[in-house]
Amino acid sequence: MYAVVGCNECANMWLVTDPETSETAQCSRCGKTHRTAKLKRFFESEDRAAAREARSALLAKKRGDSAAFAEVDHVSELEAAVEDAGIDDREYLEASGLDADAVDAAGERAEGGGGGSRSRTEVVRDAVDAVDDPTEAAVVERAERDGVPADAAREVLTRLTRRGEVTESNGRYRVL
Repeated sequence: MYAVVGCNECANMWLVTDPETSETAQCSRCGKTHRTAKLKRFFESEDRAAAREARSALLAKKRGDSAAFAEVDHVSELEAAVEDAGIDDREYLEASGLDADAVDAAGERAEGGGGGSRSRTEVVRDAVDAVDDPTEAAVVERAERDGVPADAAREVLTRLTRRGEVTESNGRYRVL
């Protein structure tokens, strides 16, 4: 069971897993610990994706963006559209004149080599946690220092926010 709940201190909304069995829940923004039974539940579902979608809709409504949110397809429909869009990696590599098997082998060597390289998403998420004042500019600057181009860092930050993995309030970001 998942519930979308709200903090009475900072008005943050987040997901709580198993609200019936957990005794307390901590606000991901201000850190206040709440008794789970006393938290206002805006939405409940057995499906995590449905709860995330409801939280997103509530946040859009809170910001006055309900109409724009209504125009966007459900996450599951967007994921299916992404799977069907474009050409697959192998076809792209071969059309670019590259040997897809050689690229696969190089990728396996890189992943198995323990090089410790991180994805852009991981770098941006870590940057949100690492900076003292997590504004977009500060997060992008930190991600740039860690090798992510500024435009890519902004795009990843937007994507993380849309997916509900990062929240933005008053120009400040926080990892959920």
